[in-house]
Amino acid sequence: MIEVTDLQKHFTLRRGLLGRRSAVLKAVDGVSFTIREGRTFGLVGESGCGKTTVGRTLIKLYEPTGGTIRFGGQDITHLDAAGMFPFRKQMQMIFQDPYSSLDPRMTVAEIIGEPLDVHRICRGQDRLDRIRELIARVGLKREHLGRYPHEFSGGQRQRIGIARALAVEPRFIVCDEAISALDVSIQAQIINMLEDLQEKFGLTYLFVSHDLSVVKHISHEVGVMYLGSLVECAERDELFRNMQHPYTQSLISASPVADPDAAVARRRIILQGDVPSPVNPPSGCAFRTRCPLAKPICAQERPRIREISPSHRVACHLIGDAP
Repeated sequence: MIEVTDLQKHFTLRRGLLGRRSAVLKAVDGVSFTIREGRTFGLVGESGCGKTTVGRTLIKLYEPTGGTIRFGGQDITHLDAAGMFPFRKQMQMIFQDPYSSLDPRMTVAEIIGEPLDVHRICRGQDRLDRIRELIARVGLKREHLGRYPHEFSGGQRQRIGIARALAVEPRFIVCDEAISALDVSIQAQIINMLEDLQEKFGLTYLFVSHDLSVVKHISHEVGVMYLGSLVECAERDELFRNMQHPYTQSLISASPVADPDAAVARRRIILQGDVPSPVNPPSGCAFRTRCPLAKPICAQERPRIREISPSHRVACHLIGDAP
């Protein structure tokens, strides 16, 4: 359903009274992946690596700087607002912050009904029935429809956001850190709901998160990002069983383990230094300044992401047949 090739999103930074261009921030710099229909692609990495920017650019909330985006085989990269309108119904987003993503001046019924009005899906009693069906589907009650967002907890607000995303019956949803602001017990409820909805309606997800345990649970494929680029991409089980890139290994080694024996057996990899600035990234491999295995070639040439086995790609000079 989704095919992304060499996606780039750069932001121009301007400073001074005259707003002169001072630098370019490369938030996303050459990302490629595909998402099959009815599947979930998990995107993980440290804060600031470009995960959210990928999701927003994918559904054209941000205009891409370069690369191509195909949805259902159609190139939507350069479509203007009018050209994108038919695709808006098919592509929705669940935002990270359930507090700021809902209009505080609108009731729940108005929030969920707005997409129905914009896309002229239904009116009158049919519209009201649709709103009631959606609010029940996400586990809220009919009497909640007349209330405002400030009257709900974080988990309830996120359910409202999910109902709004489902209102137009989309095929593809970007879940941008959809559970990160919620309590652990509520996170489990939202994850189970997303899985049930996917099974019932055949939804396709891009699941953006920094929580590896959640990504491992919900995803079919996983991509690992570092400083705007994918460093490793593979089927979920393959990635967690046979991680190859040093950055992926460090991420997974840092994730909590419920089994004490397994935690003792796993060696914790502690990276040195800080994440470089995307305004002034290192030459060659962006990870080389923190990589314990870095070689001279890592500073000279940026590694391209290559397939090292079926459905497993890695961007590293030191893996496979790289020099």
